[in-house]
Amino acid sequence: MHRRTRSTLRRVALAGVALLAATAVVPPAHAQGPPSSDERIPSGGGLSAVIRYTENGIPHILGRDYAQIGFGTGWAQAADQVCVLADGFVTVSGERSRWFGQEAATDGSLSSVTRNVSSDLYFKGVRESGTVEKLLATPAPAGPSKDLKELMRGWAAGYNAWLAQNRITDPACKAAGWVRPVTTADVAARGFAIAVLGGEGRGIDGITGAQPPATATPTPTPTAPDGGARAAAPQQETDPAAAAEAAREFFDTGRYDMGSNAVAFSGSTTASGRGLLLGNPHYPWQGGRRFWQSQQTIPGELNVSGGSLLGMPAVSIGFNEKVAWSHTVATGTPVNLHELALDPADPTAYLVDGVPQKMTRRTVTVPVAGGDPVTRTQWWTRYGPVVTNLGAGLPLPWTTRSAYALNDPNAANLRGSDTALALGKSRSVAGIQDALARTQGLPWVNTVAADSAGGTLFTQSQVLPRITDELAARCSTPLGRAVYPASGLAVLDGSRGDCALGSDADAVQPGVFGPGRAPTLRDAPYAENSNDSAWLANADRPLTGYERIWGSVSTPRSLRTRGAVEDVSAMAAQGRLTVADLQRLQFANRAPAGDLAAADVAKACSALPGGTATAGDGSVVDVSAACAVLARWDRTTDAGSRGALLFDRFWRRLTASTPAADLWLVPFSAADPVRTPRTLNRAAPGIGRALADTVAELRAAGIALDAPLGEHQFVVRDGRKLPVGGGTEALGVWNKIEARWNAAAGGYPDVANGSSHIQAVGWDGSSCPVARTLLTYSQSSDPGSPYHADQTRLFSEERWVRARFCERDILTSPRLKVVLVRERR
Repeated sequence: MHRRTRSTLRRVALAGVALLAATAVVPPAHAQGPPSSDERIPSGGGLSAVIRYTENGIPHILGRDYAQIGFGTGWAQAADQVCVLADGFVTVSGERSRWFGQEAATDGSLSSVTRNVSSDLYFKGVRESGTVEKLLATPAPAGPSKDLKELMRGWAAGYNAWLAQNRITDPACKAAGWVRPVTTADVAARGFAIAVLGGEGRGIDGITGAQPPATATPTPTPTAPDGGARAAAPQQETDPAAAAEAAREFFDTGRYDMGSNAVAFSGSTTASGRGLLLGNPHYPWQGGRRFWQSQQTIPGELNVSGGSLLGMPAVSIGFNEKVAWSHTVATGTPVNLHELALDPADPTAYLVDGVPQKMTRRTVTVPVAGGDPVTRTQWWTRYGPVVTNLGAGLPLPWTTRSAYALNDPNAANLRGSDTALALGKSRSVAGIQDALARTQGLPWVNTVAADSAGGTLFTQSQVLPRITDELAARCSTPLGRAVYPASGLAVLDGSRGDCALGSDADAVQPGVFGPGRAPTLRDAPYAENSNDSAWLANADRPLTGYERIWGSVSTPRSLRTRGAVEDVSAMAAQGRLTVADLQRLQFANRAPAGDLAAADVAKACSALPGGTATAGDGSVVDVSAACAVLARWDRTTDAGSRGALLFDRFWRRLTASTPAADLWLVPFSAADPVRTPRTLNRAAPGIGRALADTVAELRAAGIALDAPLGEHQFVVRDGRKLPVGGGTEALGVWNKIEARWNAAAGGYPDVANGSSHIQAVGWDGSSCPVARTLLTYSQSSDPGSPYHADQTRLFSEERWVRARFCERDILTSPRLKVVLVRERR
């Protein structure tokens, strides 16, 4: 960039700082020089903002107030992700069937629903019932704050202004009729969808398909393919033992497409005496549940950098001058069921203390492309909607005797972005804890944080139904007595008024736990979570005494948790840690499953008679070459690792078919939870079959047994094949990568979900944090954008972005580009 141009850009940026600071004092770190007197932020009666772009298309957004910050954020998100955002707004308006057909599937970003028609029936019902508007009108703290409302108003205006002033080039929605302006209520509706993602959002098929049975027969009414009612067919009641296992699997965080790791180190373990934080959330690489990077600054009020979920107006995870935080998906069960005793004469009326109460009908009509509209009725109770299943494995039949209602307290929670704002303004881990307690907006995540004074925090401050173990023992139905211990899903007797959830004095809404009940760990040498319960946030200081709904205690941990605790506890003991150590941890790509089992698998392989094993189809396969590959494997999932792919395919098969009790010689011990279970049972009958099937699979695909992992685990961007390191949940790799196997396409040809917005943050005593970040799938979904694949290439090469937080760092960026944006009226 020419020196004169650079100088002009700096003056414009500084003018923006000065003008935006007209009502606030700019901290000294922001004062880099005098503004030019003839440069102004555009005016004209509408909202405006200054956006300074630095390397990798990361915007640093300046505004005088929350509406302006929202405006700049909405504008910049639209510039990068307009098609993905517009698709999400079609979802929350209940119009997917109109535009994309009723049988097509959603991208899964805003619910777990299987078909567009079911998604539309639910979300259109939410909108027509005025749910979002009622929540917007609820006074704080139970409802959103004035600042958040202004932020959402500004976001909608910024998104709309970008649409009005720019031509869409992304082929995903170029000239598409479903791209439209949005309102504040649309933005809030997207926040609502995120809030119920772990609750009602996972039960939509069972909510929209629930239809009352004929009164003549006590059988449930199955659901037709279009979401309507079929003729009744005989069906057994739900089996408690099977339901317990199904519920355990349904709420198992290790099975989610969302997950995460995060670790905070205290000043006692670091070279600077200040805290360190590594955040590594695992989220989808495609669709509307991706992160997007920015910095938001209102001089003297807010200055925060990090990642936001698309369509959300505030920074979700990030850092400021004094504190950094990340979130991990929590084990708290965010819903409960109420089993209803129905009026024998009317299956749409239920009894509470003997008094009949009519269900509320919610009749919804959904327009359908190329067909007649679909009209269905949903049924709602004082507890929530009637639901007939939670996943295919947990049927909840609606008979003439009983039905089930789903209680999701996050359906009354629009506070998530208030929590995000409060975290961004915190100055310490104590401030983080206070922000969580005041706003109580996190629906399904834990928080891990570190600060510049050396403090650490782990807390599971999420919005959960107030299910105490005492209440569950007193009010569980027979189904609940089986399901609650296994999964934390309470099934309460809805016919008894004394089984109501009650309230905690410090809770901002009724029927939920107050923050004082959340499992919390302060100022431990390390605090870590990898989606298991709070129990081993620090293995030397186990957290116990919380109710079952928060998660389990003294139960086996995932291999990812076990490997993480081993690594971070060793790092804490080593001491003198720096941000560089966090960077090394992120890309160590150690496979704990390999450390535990690879040597024994290689020995079991070598012991097979004749070097052969029988595959699942009965064929005999020569597996002898695999034995040496497994023995030589370096136990990592680096892109260049030879043997990682072979072990990955083998281990998935073995663990899917062999119970843990048959796999390990040393069983799990609560007294030694990080090191047990261990010692592979070489005689386990599944080993030979899994080896034979894996060797046959790789040979049939033309893949060498010792091929480098990155040759067959990759993404293609701009026509270029980028190798990807990291590994699956089954292997326990910190740098989690989940990809769908496609032998014809070369192995794992794309990433479904895994490491996403990564941040390694510390402090060195200066006024600026020391931060390295990486957005694995890059900032823009538009293949024509220069920021469509740049950070994906960095991730492939295990390189990082140096975060620019302070004004002097932003203004000295060699890629600095200043954009002054405004509404045109």
